Amino acid sequence: MNDLISYGDGVHAIDSGYGRPRLAAIHVIVQDGRAAIIDTASNGSVPRILGALAALGIAPEAVDWVILTHIHLDHAGGAGSLMCALPQARLLVHPRGLRHMIDPTRLWEATCAVYGPEQAFTLYGQLVPVPAERIVPATDGLEVLLGSRMLRIFDTPGHARHHICIWDSVARAFFTGDTFGLSYREFDTDGRAFVVPTTTPTQFDPEGMHLSIDRMLAMQPQAMYLTHYSRVTDVERLGADLHRLVDTMVAVAEAARGDGVARHVEILAGLEQIMREEAARQNWALGEDDTLELLRMDLELNAQGLGVWLDNRKPAAPTGA
Repeated sequence: MNDLISYGDGVHAIDSGYGRPRLAAIHVIVQDGRAAIIDTASNGSVPRILGALAALGIAPEAVDWVILTHIHLDHAGGAGSLMCALPQARLLVHPRGLRHMIDPTRLWEATCAVYGPEQAFTLYGQLVPVPAERIVPATDGLEVLLGSRMLRIFDTPGHARHHICIWDSVARAFFTGDTFGLSYREFDTDGRAFVVPTTTPTQFDPEGMHLSIDRMLAMQPQAMYLTHYSRVTDVERLGADLHRLVDTMVAVAEAARGDGVARHVEILAGLEQIMREEAARQNWALGEDDTLELLRMDLELNAQGLGVWLDNRKPAAPTGA
């Protein structure tokens, strides 16, 4: 099937169909006839996942793990529906996200606050709860087996406090969700990939992101598998770019004046200028206008996240004598 890419080492990527082609990948790891699925995208992605499993010769009963890097709905919105189709699978999710998989009410309310109810439903459909007895807390350092293959959980805050990355001992690679940024294939130049941080609302933490990036780089990975969009190599270079761009985006936010809409507009304009300069610096394949159009929603969410970060770090107002 055209939506399936096989990289070797038992690692495969499915185009989730979320938003547009090559926006969000779902990864499947196959070992000894068993499978793990990392991130699920939305409810609309479930038929693609089941079709990919069939193409790989994996029965639904042979899926042992569904692992969520975090519970933002472009990564986890289809988890409940998918678990209904995988009778033997257990769900691995950060302890902070566990209760939201059991009862997704507050998760849905938070999503509606960002997108509005109609757009949220269009994007994600109806969220399905996961029975508590099928969920395993993905604590830092936890190791789980997929056949003879070891997968290790790394607690990686920065994009969100409930974010994990998964170390694959066979591929010697991380599945990074959003912690290692996004890398759209449209920007590639002569096979050279580029990366952009994701500072989306509501839990962006630049210090945490820097630490998480360095913690992964210390494992000397051969590749990173990003949700947006899949495999990148040359990870030391990309990690250095991420560090630089996180600091540059934070500086833009700190320099913004005022608050509310005016501040948001100023931050967004600053992020757009960063991307213009980065496109020129790195010789991205897309022109300036096409670059900004492709990143339009990402930059809007990044600006929102930087605004929330600014507000959360303000000192509390005095309560009086």
